[in-house]
Amino acid sequence: MPRATSKALNDWLRVHVKQVRRPLTLAVGAGAANGLLLILQAWLLALTINAVVIHGHGLAYVWHWLLGLLGVFAGRAVLAALVDTAAFEAAARVKLDLRQRLYTHIEGLGPAWTRQQRSGDLANTAVDGIEALDNYYAAYLPQTVLAVFIPFAILVFVFPTDWVSGIIMLITAPLIPFFMILIGKGAERLNQRQWRKLARMSAHFFDVIEGLTTLKLFNASRYEGEIIAEISDEYRRSTMAVLRVAFLSSLILEFLATVSVAMVAVFIGFRLYYGDMHFLQGFAVLLLAPEFYLPLRTMGTQYHARMEAIGATEQIVKILNVPLPEAHAGSRTLPAGAALDIRYESVGFAYEPQHPVLSGIAFTLRQGERVALVGPSGAGKTTLSQLLLGFIRPQGGRILVNGIDLSELSESAWQAEVAWLPQRPTLFHGTLLDNIRLGRPDADPDAVREAARLANADGFIQRLPQGYDTLIGDRGQGLSGGEIQRIALARAFLKNARLVVLDEASASLDPETESLITESVERLAQDRAMLVIAHRLETVRRADRILVLDSGRIVEQGNHADLLEAGGAYANMNALYRGAAA
Repeated sequence: MPRATSKALNDWLRVHVKQVRRPLTLAVGAGAANGLLLILQAWLLALTINAVVIHGHGLAYVWHWLLGLLGVFAGRAVLAALVDTAAFEAAARVKLDLRQRLYTHIEGLGPAWTRQQRSGDLANTAVDGIEALDNYYAAYLPQTVLAVFIPFAILVFVFPTDWVSGIIMLITAPLIPFFMILIGKGAERLNQRQWRKLARMSAHFFDVIEGLTTLKLFNASRYEGEIIAEISDEYRRSTMAVLRVAFLSSLILEFLATVSVAMVAVFIGFRLYYGDMHFLQGFAVLLLAPEFYLPLRTMGTQYHARMEAIGATEQIVKILNVPLPEAHAGSRTLPAGAALDIRYESVGFAYEPQHPVLSGIAFTLRQGERVALVGPSGAGKTTLSQLLLGFIRPQGGRILVNGIDLSELSESAWQAEVAWLPQRPTLFHGTLLDNIRLGRPDADPDAVREAARLANADGFIQRLPQGYDTLIGDRGQGLSGGEIQRIALARAFLKNARLVVLDEASASLDPETESLITESVERLAQDRAMLVIAHRLETVRRADRILVLDSGRIVEQGNHADLLEAGGAYANMNALYRGAAA
């Protein structure tokens, strides 16, 4: 990563300090007070040892200093706890805010964007990426201030007491941050590379888990397991490379601090031997010498937290910088009970300017009509449906709903009119009752049961031990594919939307389940406008109209019989399909 990019990411991290200035100030203030008490502790301890060892006084002479030491110990313990609490609160606030911003931004980008991303990469960024910022705000930022304040405060005490030791500390102190930065630059590049590898590995592993059933069916799970093992081993080796640099940095910092403390000790020892200084001052300075270098060493350790945060921030900023699609600015609504009349007028769309996905799309969809989209993969079927759902906006032409441009309709009002049934519906952890009434949380149980009956789901739900209160896992864990599809159909029946966008729900199912779902779809299509994305030609025979798409254009349209008779693209697709089935 270029130095300018690294600096920009660090500046981006520091911008968020404004929202947690109070807890960070509290953490720094408590840490500074702890440093001052440390100096007092060293002086009280030196007074006590000097009185007992050098002057031979008893407990009665030093008891007030001992009580003072107990008070200092208690005060430092309280301040240390306060530092941890305030720093934790600051980091937690920033992480909560950033995770909310990231989630909201991903939600705003919509399904049209997320379907082009790798789920594992997004999950890793939203979870581990945000968590990697914890030490940056909780440890690194407070330590940058304390690494200056505490050594400075110790020097203020040491110079009047022993200027020679003060000179040694002043000369050797800059060496620690110098080597910290020198070694840290190499570790920073390795850390950023490591985060990219972790994102790729997470994305690949997540994709493999999602497709595990397919891998098992094709006996490819062992091969994928070997690939994951190779990726994991490569990640292990790169992790060890980062750790080697980190350990080298720690070794250098510890070595410099140890040598510096030893120099102070040697000079004090010789001067005590020759009687050039008193034991009290020498012992007090010797007690403070390790504490002088400790904040600088801690700063070196926390510098790795900064590098890790910058590595994680790269992907977070990349997502947040993706421009949001133009939101629905309209506020108009459709008249209640009016029959839908949807019209595409010369609609065009391109994800990249030089590669249009749709061009000149024009057709109508009315209440009670079922229109099917067929065509090869990449023809634009999904994009056409996403335009109607409002996930993306036309870049050319317009979509009219009852004569109103879709962009002028209120987003929430339009979504209330639409039921979307993707090929792989998403169920959430919770009861079947809650999953069915996802679109209508206030629906009563009787309405839910009626919707399930229409979707041919009531039978298998009633056979479950807890019925509609049965808990399921994420993505419908615990249910079969056909049962998940029927739960999704029950959602659509319960929502009672006037428009249904259906991505062939009966694909990859056994004949009995397929028959039940087909029967439910027939019920759902009554008196509703339905747009069906078809993957198998045998499912479009009942459609009122079939649109044949190729390279983003409608090349044919009509019903099944007319298109076969025309002998065009649809007839060729049908012949190929029948040949493959045979």
